[in-house]
Amino acid sequence: MVEPRDSIKIVNVVASTGIGQEINLKQVTLGLEGADYDPKRFPGVVYRTKDPKTAALLFRSGKIVCTGAKSIDEAHEGIENVFQSLRNIGIDVKGTPEIKVQNIVASADLHSVLNLNAIATGLGLENIEYEPEQFPGLVYRLSEPKVVILLFGSGKLVVTGGKKPEDMVNAVDRIVEELNSLSLLR
Repeated sequence: MVEPRDSIKIVNVVASTGIGQEINLKQVTLGLEGADYDPKRFPGVVYRTKDPKTAALLFRSGKIVCTGAKSIDEAHEGIENVFQSLRNIGIDVKGTPEIKVQNIVASADLHSVLNLNAIATGLGLENIEYEPEQFPGLVYRLSEPKVVILLFGSGKLVVTGGKKPEDMVNAVDRIVEELNSLSLLR
């Protein structure tokens, strides 16, 4: 049987950076192929990179947010591509700005049908949100690692809020341990 920790798959990494100066968004839109800017809908430029496949949000302040990467390395590579693209259209990106991971989202499979009502009761209501009429999953907030786990009756789960891949592994190990201690994993 496959261990739940072996089924963990990072599905999104969100990272941010800044170039330390204001960006002329019209210049970016005109200079970068595929850049999308509609200030009535969103206050930044959406610039999609192809390899790796990411979306960068560029703001007038010089802040940049990269989303859609499947690993931390891909997030860094996506942002480096944005830096190079900006340099290519005459925007001076000095040195290598610091890139900070803001959020990692991962999926995993517990390979067991879950009784979410029993889990909500067993784990204690102080860290749980479970309203099946509103949302089909149980929301479990962990303090260590500081992440949120969405558990579904199918045994699938989503972990969000981590800053490093180990947070995902630790969260899955912890939920497996807690559910086993309550005899809620089959």
